[in-house]
Amino acid sequence: MKLDNSIAAVITGGASGLGAATARALAEKGVKVAIFDLNAEAGEALAAEIGGTFCAVNVTEDASVDAGFAKARAAHGQERILVNCAGIGNAIKTVSRDKTSGSLKHFPLADFEKIIQINLIGTFRCTAKSAVGMASLEPLDEDGEKGAIVNTASVAAEDGQMGQAAYAASKGGVVSLTLPLARDLMAEGIRVNTILPGIFSTPLLLAAPDNVKAALAASVPFPKRLGNPPEYAALALLMIENGYFNGEGVRLDGAIRMAPR
Repeated sequence: MKLDNSIAAVITGGASGLGAATARALAEKGVKVAIFDLNAEAGEALAAEIGGTFCAVNVTEDASVDAGFAKARAAHGQERILVNCAGIGNAIKTVSRDKTSGSLKHFPLADFEKIIQINLIGTFRCTAKSAVGMASLEPLDEDGEKGAIVNTASVAAEDGQMGQAAYAASKGGVVSLTLPLARDLMAEGIRVNTILPGIFSTPLLLAAPDNVKAALAASVPFPKRLGNPPEYAALALLMIENGYFNGEGVRLDGAIRMAPR
């Protein structure tokens, strides 16, 4: 897919971190970018910076997602690119013991469900709603390509640590969606790929103490540092531009394999 001002894109979770880097990278190519996020202040600021459109969207709600796509398409036309970066995490053991009383409790099921709703179902919701729009478009080339979707999982899908049962399950689900989605959408000329990032310099991680960040960076085989969001964006653009890239989940992690804790 040739990236220029004839192409529109939607980035979920696009106001910060990996999504913001991807929004900037696409805009630099001339692509018209719509940012879906709940952070209106950051989203509006980034949209103004890149000449895009901000849409306040909660990926767990059908009506919110529908309204976001309607606003984005009114501004830019039907998107041919969707990059799903919206997601959250938590760290709760399946069973934990109170250090003072010794009492036992299990993972709060509402917290487990929230992670699945945002990371997994939210990704599928946006993918399905975007794909039905992409399918209505005319092909871009002789291969019949109409659009490309990039989803975001995590190395936790394969190397889930203690306390990551919900997060790993949600991201593992995103990885497992990749091939079935690519097969479902092949007749419509829509490609689907997934990135599994390792430890990246996102706002959540940058808020951690310096010693924690240093220890995490040292745990990466090479290069011994945190990943930079533009490196994620570069892989996302490669997946979009290379027409033979389809149905793949790719780790982007400096060769790290996460320890149990």
